[in-house]
Amino acid sequence: MELSAFIARRIAFNKASTFSKFIINIAVAATAVSVAVMILATALVNGFQQVIQDKIFSFWGHLHVNQYQPNAGPLTEEIPFTSTLTLIDSIKRVPGVKSVNPYATKSAIIKSEKEINGIIFKGIDKNYDWPQLQRFMQSGRPPRFNDSSYAPEIMISTNMAQDLQLKVDDKVIIYFIQGGGLPPRARKLQVSGIFKTGIEEYDKTYVVGDLNLVRRLNDWDPTQVGGYEIMLADYHLMDTTARIIDNNVLPDQLFTRTIRDIYPNIFDWLQLQNQNELIIIVIMTIVAVINMITAILILILERTNMVGILKALGMRDWRIQKIFVFQAGYIILMGIFIGDFFGLGLAFLQKATGIFKLPEESYYMSVAAIDVRWHEILLINLGTLTICLLVLLIPSLIIRKITPVKAIQFK
Repeated sequence: MELSAFIARRIAFNKASTFSKFIINIAVAATAVSVAVMILATALVNGFQQVIQDKIFSFWGHLHVNQYQPNAGPLTEEIPFTSTLTLIDSIKRVPGVKSVNPYATKSAIIKSEKEINGIIFKGIDKNYDWPQLQRFMQSGRPPRFNDSSYAPEIMISTNMAQDLQLKVDDKVIIYFIQGGGLPPRARKLQVSGIFKTGIEEYDKTYVVGDLNLVRRLNDWDPTQVGGYEIMLADYHLMDTTARIIDNNVLPDQLFTRTIRDIYPNIFDWLQLQNQNELIIIVIMTIVAVINMITAILILILERTNMVGILKALGMRDWRIQKIFVFQAGYIILMGIFIGDFFGLGLAFLQKATGIFKLPEESYYMSVAAIDVRWHEILLINLGTLTICLLVLLIPSLIIRKITPVKAIQFK
């Protein structure tokens, strides 16, 4: 019995026909392409989501603390509250909190010599977490803040600079909208810097300036703010940290919102990318399985005579099945190895060179981003191998239908 099994493993595939070799090569290639596509799809979706989330978080933080406003949207002006060092320090002591930045927004109209645009003025102070925002700077510098008054400078986006035909150091007039039927209040400000996030919702809407200007326009006290923008060490803990801050730190009139709650449309869109990734993985797995089923069926049919001889020698069906399943496993492993080589190779080539470009107006980035996560690569490899081997047990059952007498006569 053991001798027949040894002989079978040694000679089963040594004399493959040209056609069966062709089919085996096709199966290896199909598995390699499937694995490479799955790796690239996963790396691209991860990179895409990471870059977009980083841009959103860098511009607006992970959490916002505001006064409660029913049905408040992203562009709703905040109700002011008094900011204290005690409250800020209490929030900073919450595990995972990196920084707390006061801010306030105000609706306005920006006017240059030739054009006019509706905007949201985002006021921040001199202690703002500038490294997060400076990564988007294209030219110029942040506004110069002072304690006695407000900085008469603003930062605008590249989109706005193009629409209004502005550049660094140009002067603009901004008309701030006042409630209660009051006329707008105009301020002449200078463009100190130009930024670009690549996210249209930000670049076409927001101008960054001094929080003290918003206070003065709204007749607020020097300690009043519209809200706190909170940066976390790990964005995965947004919901948990928000609950801790709400339950243990904030007074009753304040509450915490995650940036996901404020911009649900962007995060829903990002979540859809996971579905696209899943669809690609399922399709590629089906392609690999179909090709492997075809290959093993052809191998079994070409070796019907050998199967009959092994059965006549007393080898059981399951042991013969294992020979073909092991051979199929070898083919799958070859395909996985080649797929890993080309998939990871292309991924790291793109990460190093950025040769594949994207239309930024549609994808919020100019270069396809890559984020390789090794545990996902391992899951792709193990999943492909396991699923293919399990499915290949079905066509191998045809061996049980082969009788020694008819098989030995088969040519």
